[in-house]
Amino acid sequence: MSGERHILGLSGGRDSAALAVYMRQHHPELPIEYFFTDTGKELPEVYTFLDKLEGFLGRPIQRLNPDRDFDFWLDEYGNFLPSPRTRWCTRQLKLRPLEQWLQKDLESGTIVHSYVAIRADEPSREGYQATHPNMRVHLPLREAGVDRTGVIEILEQSDVGEPTYYQWRSRSGCTFCFYQQKIEWVRLAEHHPDRFAEAVDYEKTALRDGSPFTWSQGESLTDLISPERVEQINSDYEKRRERLRRGRRINPLSGKTSETIDDVYGLDEAAASCVVCHK
Repeated sequence: MSGERHILGLSGGRDSAALAVYMRQHHPELPIEYFFTDTGKELPEVYTFLDKLEGFLGRPIQRLNPDRDFDFWLDEYGNFLPSPRTRWCTRQLKLRPLEQWLQKDLESGTIVHSYVAIRADEPSREGYQATHPNMRVHLPLREAGVDRTGVIEILEQSDVGEPTYYQWRSRSGCTFCFYQQKIEWVRLAEHHPDRFAEAVDYEKTALRDGSPFTWSQGESLTDLISPERVEQINSDYEKRRERLRRGRRINPLSGKTSETIDDVYGLDEAAASCVVCHK
């Protein structure tokens, strides 16, 4: 068996959504298969956004579910939480289901074209690395010179818009993603207290069993959510936000009226996150 497949992975974030819109507008002839690897620990806003995007695309977004869930893998790893140094969650809950989905076709000779949402202003970022000679990785946004501003314009002009979680969070991914800034943990507790409580429970179990990691670097979520600490985190965030405002040139043509967490903490810090989960 031989042939070709065209796939585009959606993370629930703005970049991959903009890429899907871009490909729908510029390459409608391609039979692209859109997919979302669902860890089961996503923000509710992600599912709402995917439903809206699916309506624009006019094609289904296939949900790929891991054959074993987060709890299974946490137990396999001795209750050690995933971290930037040991990202077993990405490997087992995102990459593994994708590879299983493609394995049969790749091994039978099918050429799989994978379209990845790396922007033109991310020269150091790389997407999913092909692990099979029949995989071809394409970066249409980078090739077209589309940067972060261009991504937002694509979503606005298509009326798809951005996921609502960007009002309080800088990226998609699991509710307890370890790449979150401390202010994002505070806001998770405010917007989804049940999801925050779940993260606390995971962390307590991990620490009891000797995990060297906490979800937020340098402190447990129990300490982070204390009233005094929350006040300090909010204060630090507002001070940093104000410094950004004072140092920014005002553009009267821009409709932007407020800063996002990406603005306040800088794109370089956000770029440290995982492209598979957060694009």
